[in-house]
Amino acid sequence: MMAYAIVARGKGGSDVLEQVELEKPTPAAGEVLVRHTAIGVNFIDTYFRTGLYPWPVEKDLVLGSEAAGVVEAMGDGVSGFEVGERVAYTIPNGAYVSHRAIEAKHLVKLPDEISDEIAAASMLKGLTAHYLLHRSFAAQAGQKVLFHAAAGGVGLIAGQWLAAKGVTAIGTAGGSQKCALAAAHGYCQMIDYKSEDFVERIKEITEGQGVDAVYDSIGKDTYPGSLYCLKNFGSLVSFGQSSGPALDFKMSDLATGSYSVTRPVLFHFTAELGYLQSAADALFDMIISGEIKVNINQKFNLADVAEAHNRLESRQTTGSTILLP
Repeated sequence: MMAYAIVARGKGGSDVLEQVELEKPTPAAGEVLVRHTAIGVNFIDTYFRTGLYPWPVEKDLVLGSEAAGVVEAMGDGVSGFEVGERVAYTIPNGAYVSHRAIEAKHLVKLPDEISDEIAAASMLKGLTAHYLLHRSFAAQAGQKVLFHAAAGGVGLIAGQWLAAKGVTAIGTAGGSQKCALAAAHGYCQMIDYKSEDFVERIKEITEGQGVDAVYDSIGKDTYPGSLYCLKNFGSLVSFGQSSGPALDFKMSDLATGSYSVTRPVLFHFTAELGYLQSAADALFDMIISGEIKVNINQKFNLADVAEAHNRLESRQTTGSTILLP
């Protein structure tokens, strides 16, 4: 049986994405062959496609950083998995394929209550929310935080998780529909950045006090406004740059309020022994309990991934987007 992949022929717009036929891979020692049933789409995919993030290869990069599927075969030395089991993973690149041989250490087993589509929609986004809220700035009950892009895939999961922790979460989103969506997912108050100045609104909402932390995946368009929202000793957690990198950041900017800033990356956490399984267990428990609902608001065939990228980059998506091979 032939397999296929979507490759980015070179760096550029969505038109560089092309479907190619492949031989179905054979798992090497330590690897598992997974037939993908659902693949997640994320901003990091567009960062790699455009060349904003450095490529690990010269050309023909396979994008995609999260997927779920079924174990079809195992290489030598693999234990703990069986053919027919459902699994999921998140690692940088390589997921826009029908079949993939992947190191067993990257895989987590899926509980019966978690569908393949939910797993593919939540591995990268859900584990991102996990490290943001538990490690990068461990938000505590009674604190106030600002979360940008609250209606996005990470934002909707984070809002619900923050609410479950007893944290007052204030979100930003573009337009009344996105604000209403986020408000239904744990955010106490929403700021429509299309019609409101989020810095001024934070001052009003917090009565001039500011927030304990800002989680910012937008970058250029929200910096330095995010800093101006912090109370003294507050933390800026910068975990993306959907509007481009904030090139005007200076260390001295932090002196205004003795601020802390961190630029965490999911895959540094998942490389830590034991983190992947424990964080995935925590995420799945929250989903199974109903405290976190994962919204898959867009589905595309894998062959139509260019359209998925166009919709994501033009901010025409909410929640999670998945591809179906």
